[in-house]
Amino acid sequence: MKRIVRYVLIALAVLIVIAIALPFFISVNSFRPTVEERLSAALGRQVQVGNLSLSLLSGSLSAESLSIADDPNFSKAPFLTAKAFKVGVEIWPLITSKTLNVTGLTIEKPEVNLIRNAKGLWNFSTLATSSGDSKPAKSSGGEAPDFKVAKLKLEDGRITIGSTTSSKKSVYDEVNLEAEDVSLKSQFPMTVTAKLPGGGSFKIDGKAGPVDPSDASLTPLDAKVDIKGFDLAKSGFVDPSSGMAGLADLSNTLRSQNGMANAQGTLTANQLQLVKGGAPSGVPVSVDFNVDYNLRDSSALVKQGVVKIGKAVSRLTGTFAKQGESTAVNMKLEGQNLPAQDLEAALPAFGVMLPKGSSLKTGTLNVNLNAQGPLDKLVTTGNVGLFNAELAGFSLGSKLSALSKFMGGQGGGGSDTTIQSLTSNVRVAPEGIQSSNLSLIVPSIGNLTGGGTVSSSNALNFKMVAALGAGAKIPFSIEGTTSDPKFVPDVGGMVGGLVQSQIGGALGNNPQTKGLTDALGGMFGKKKKN
Repeated sequence: MKRIVRYVLIALAVLIVIAIALPFFISVNSFRPTVEERLSAALGRQVQVGNLSLSLLSGSLSAESLSIADDPNFSKAPFLTAKAFKVGVEIWPLITSKTLNVTGLTIEKPEVNLIRNAKGLWNFSTLATSSGDSKPAKSSGGEAPDFKVAKLKLEDGRITIGSTTSSKKSVYDEVNLEAEDVSLKSQFPMTVTAKLPGGGSFKIDGKAGPVDPSDASLTPLDAKVDIKGFDLAKSGFVDPSSGMAGLADLSNTLRSQNGMANAQGTLTANQLQLVKGGAPSGVPVSVDFNVDYNLRDSSALVKQGVVKIGKAVSRLTGTFAKQGESTAVNMKLEGQNLPAQDLEAALPAFGVMLPKGSSLKTGTLNVNLNAQGPLDKLVTTGNVGLFNAELAGFSLGSKLSALSKFMGGQGGGGSDTTIQSLTSNVRVAPEGIQSSNLSLIVPSIGNLTGGGTVSSSNALNFKMVAALGAGAKIPFSIEGTTSDPKFVPDVGGMVGGLVQSQIGGALGNNPQTKGLTDALGGMFGKKKKN
């Protein structure tokens, strides 16, 4: 028994010695041209690898470096570089016949540069296609030979996305890719994960291929996409000065074929802010979507968009398209009888601030809005209406107490404001909100009409008129801020209006006396009407 154990130990020792010594007797660097040639032929780009070394224990060749050339129409710098590159090989054919059979590729800490030009084409579009510039070796059929590998890995990489027309760049760290049974001419499973700019995570899990022979960016894909904590302000996709911000989560299926992609899923935004001067939404805003996307011209059609804020549900339809460094939007939002209570916490995201200490207890909201222009300079126009609402904690009558002597005692009255209707045409832009044809009916006061602006700093500048009994029209201004509005009476306009009303009523609508009422009105600050 001791003799058997001794022989086993001697055999193991011999194998260990062989494993250590064999790499010194095999000139693995002689395989470097073969590795470079195969990769260059498969990718359609010039590939260079550093000095090779052999590890029998892991069954792989290790290269000191790796470099893949870029499309010369985009950059003279490499498309990909890595300080370490491993090629999994079949050891026995390598030892006995010096035959290189590749089983796997692992690229460690690669640096990848993705560049898009003014026409919307990517620098990886010619990768592994017949339009590559490296003139790879062809098979007897005239086509580039197929590239097959059992396992492909990219570990802890970095991807930098840029453009030929801008210096702005987005960087994605901790990029990892795993793919099995990779082939240029068939579908293969793959998983990609990455850390997003500004935090958050990205994962795509599904199948890709076969690689489109004319444009790699059009390669078919059938996958599930999950994004967590995508920071809009730090993403590089919007101008930080636009005021847009928030954290988005996305879960959707993505299927592409022949240059057309379809995405269906749900986007949920937390702490959403859409305009400069707004504030983060206090509730999540979610969108269930169905979008068709044209990969060739980077345009999209929103076939279905269901916007949900609590129990408030509205419809979003339209188009968007990549234009240079921005995304042009043409969208329509429609909602009817939306519960105001559910919307209240989300209003700050749109730049709508309620007076401090107030809240919407009841009411319904109608919206009909169109959003057009670049995403970071979006202009939204349309009309909104609030009906049968109660604004708790804010008394409009008390705010208008300076006008109460003209209202026959209608001012004051309670700490809340009942709104029969509030309608207005609106224009929302980066510089602020413009309201026109504003009509507010408050049963305890009357009908208030006018218009004005809310600046990006929430400063108010409104000119209003209160229509009271006996035909009197009392002008006033709304100043201050949205959280602390100030109602300032136009005294000259009030007196002039009352004088005109009283004298006009006494003298009747007589052309011969019109000059007299105009003159008296002018004495008290009311301009003559032509």
